[in-house]
Amino acid sequence: MTKAFKALYISQEEGKFKKEIKALNISDLPENDVLIRVSYSSLNYKDALSASGNKGVTRKFPHVPGIDAAGIVVKSSTKDFKEGDLVLVTGFDLGMNTWGGFGEYISVPSSWIVALPDGLSLLEAMRFGTAGLTAGLSVEKVITGGITPDQGEIIVSGATGGVGSMATAILSKLGFDVAAISGKNENDFLTSALGASQILKRDEFIEKYNSKPLSSSDFAAGIDNVGGPTLSGILKSVKQNGIVTCCGNVSSADLNTSVFPFILRGITLTGIDSAQASMALRKKVWQLLAKDWKPVHLDMMVQEIGLDELADKLEELLKGQAKGRYVLKHD
Repeated sequence: MTKAFKALYISQEEGKFKKEIKALNISDLPENDVLIRVSYSSLNYKDALSASGNKGVTRKFPHVPGIDAAGIVVKSSTKDFKEGDLVLVTGFDLGMNTWGGFGEYISVPSSWIVALPDGLSLLEAMRFGTAGLTAGLSVEKVITGGITPDQGEIIVSGATGGVGSMATAILSKLGFDVAAISGKNENDFLTSALGASQILKRDEFIEKYNSKPLSSSDFAAGIDNVGGPTLSGILKSVKQNGIVTCCGNVSSADLNTSVFPFILRGITLTGIDSAQASMALRKKVWQLLAKDWKPVHLDMMVQEIGLDELADKLEELLKGQAKGRYVLKHD
């Protein structure tokens, strides 16, 4: 098939990385089971790293980032999907070393694809994206671990970021009170759009809950998205038999804590890896996000952008200046 399409193209020239909107051809894509015309993609911190030339995310350049995509099947060599199916792809190797959703077409294995659930549009799927799936996986761990709204507040870190904002909104929809940790000063977004019950200043939280090996038990569970001293403080502040999920390290990959939260309170710390989550678990969480877990103000949490704005928004993400989420709409 010969067809031109536009993409954010990252190339390396004399050790420097260049971003440009470039016309590519479907023949440039890898040979895989399914060819998808991408309608929407979402922006993630990992995309910002890839677009900046981070070799820990993307090893080979030139490259087209975009770890999320939602669109329409235009060609399939498998019985699992047919032309015209509405689908979404998040994680696996998409946008890392396989050209991703910042191009108008992707070619991927059928094993990476989720059929769009009833109750969810292509746009809504990318309003969630990897951040929403990761938040959903985190909430799923908390709920299946037996935590209920009557047991107290859930503390969520990085609450104005992609995963944190989605986790806050989902928990609020399910009737949980959420204590949102934020390092930003503009916090009306957290209460009005996301439904947080209280906002904790990040520096004050770290100082209060890291002064001792074990602090006061103030929260039923925690969803951490940043790592480092924030995660340590969450572990020390969760009640008996609480659950803490961990999915990020933007603050630090180090964890300095004592064993006391685990041996004196029975705290469970569980990691969330949305990129390699099983297909069965993905489908379960996407079904919940499409219906009972869909935030009331999902549309308010996301700003829609075009390809011409993409490079600037990736820089915002890289610098930690983003608020909420961005969705890329292809023409």
